[in-house]
Amino acid sequence: MNSSKATKLLRIIRIHIVAGGSLAFLLGALLAIANGGTFNPAIVISAYVVLLLGDLSTHYSNDYFDVEVDKLIEEKKFFAGSAILVDHPDLRSASKTIAVLLLAGAQILAITIFLFLGGFMIALTMEKWNLHKRIALWIIRIIGGGPSMIVLGFMVAAAFLSMWISNTATAIMMVPIGLAIVIQMEEEFGKEETHKFTVSLMLGIAYACSMGGVATLVGTPPNLSFARIFEITFPKAKPIAFGQWFLMGIVISVAMLVIIWLLITKVFYRVPGHLKVDRSIVEKEYKELGSMSFEEKSVFTVFILTAFLWVFRKKLKLGALTIPGWSQLIPYPDLIDDGTVALAMSLILFLIPTRSEEAETATIMSADVILNLPWNIVLLFGGGFAMAKGFQVTGLSTLIGTKFSGLAGVSPFLMIIAICFSLTFLTELTSNTATTEMILPILASVAVAMQTNPLMLMIPATLSASCAFMMPVATPPNAIVFGSGRIKIAEMAKAGVFINIIGVLVVAVLFYLVGTFVFSIDLNVFPEWAKFIGTGTH
Repeated sequence: MNSSKATKLLRIIRIHIVAGGSLAFLLGALLAIANGGTFNPAIVISAYVVLLLGDLSTHYSNDYFDVEVDKLIEEKKFFAGSAILVDHPDLRSASKTIAVLLLAGAQILAITIFLFLGGFMIALTMEKWNLHKRIALWIIRIIGGGPSMIVLGFMVAAAFLSMWISNTATAIMMVPIGLAIVIQMEEEFGKEETHKFTVSLMLGIAYACSMGGVATLVGTPPNLSFARIFEITFPKAKPIAFGQWFLMGIVISVAMLVIIWLLITKVFYRVPGHLKVDRSIVEKEYKELGSMSFEEKSVFTVFILTAFLWVFRKKLKLGALTIPGWSQLIPYPDLIDDGTVALAMSLILFLIPTRSEEAETATIMSADVILNLPWNIVLLFGGGFAMAKGFQVTGLSTLIGTKFSGLAGVSPFLMIIAICFSLTFLTELTSNTATTEMILPILASVAVAMQTNPLMLMIPATLSASCAFMMPVATPPNAIVFGSGRIKIAEMAKAGVFINIIGVLVVAVLFYLVGTFVFSIDLNVFPEWAKFIGTGTH
């Protein structure tokens, strides 16, 4: 073994220890559940060995070890390596078939999936110990005042939670609290007098759940789909970092929340001035939670640390001010990404023992969290990523690009408006995740044909996929508030259609002003990395 191969092998082993160990732990938890719920360390070791052996087969499908290892490390295929440990020609006979299966499966084992799973496990643990409810009630207590301010309090609480946990779970938790206030007001003032407040509160909760998710990469599935599809389609480009997205997303999220609040409380469903909200319900709910338990404090600490590590992993440029990223302080910073942070922090919750006498599990996060993960979304992710990879390796991206070559010279801003409008109204009737995964590879090719930065089309499309406000079927939060029986479809559509149109303009304008700054987009330069798409260059 020459020194070059030995050096590469050492680099690969480091990757295996961090990433392989984390995935093995998750697989071990799954196997433990299948075997009666007993968590056995031997299962974790076995899962790790399976990963390692599968990895060996992957590398033996390549006759160009030196080039392929560099490529896999550069593209962050974390389970690439170690075939050099065994050198037997008999292993190569079936390797190509195995490799095809493993490389296809690698789209489901992308680091974006681990970011999603790690973040979701932390979110589920917050729900398990009622930390999300405590945060929501605390925010409502701080902001709430009159009817309009109560709506704002609910919206801020829902938006903040939806940045980190499922918008569906947030809506399910917030709606009963809101209904308790509504029922109390109906008893005092009557249903007709309080109906506008009821509608504004229900719509505020639903719309805030959707807009909160826009602010972070883990807030809603389309954001993660974009991050991975962009990385697949343009392997030469720098991956989208959590903090980078957050700087842009929080501006758009806050702007939309303020506009939505003003529209539903001051324009469409203005609450009569004589109505007063009894805040005792919120106070009662908060007091019933009692003091923070050890488990809540532990989850909150991990949650805050995770958010901090995500946001400040890479350096953030704020005009003349540059905040250095913590990953630059450690060796091999490129081997650490947002998925690594998510898995590492969720692993900590598996190790902290519970202290409450009412606890049903020995640790704060237990193996049963695996059963509650949205595996259907994981499969949807994997299918979308595989499709994006297919666009690239088959040359379909190149073909689509040539068909749209006539768009060269068209104003990027007009294209952004058209894309935002189309995606906003299309996702009123279709899955926003599936629609995003279908459209992004096409938009990437269109951008290349236009000789414009692909981020100019792909990011607005991703943001607009979360801006459907008209129909109950558009988003789970819309469906949940409609299911409360306190709002009609016509009432949702009345406000929703105007918010949809305003949302198109807000997303387009703010991305043009803020997004181009955050992502260092030069409108007059076609980036070098964008010339590499599909199977060739443009």
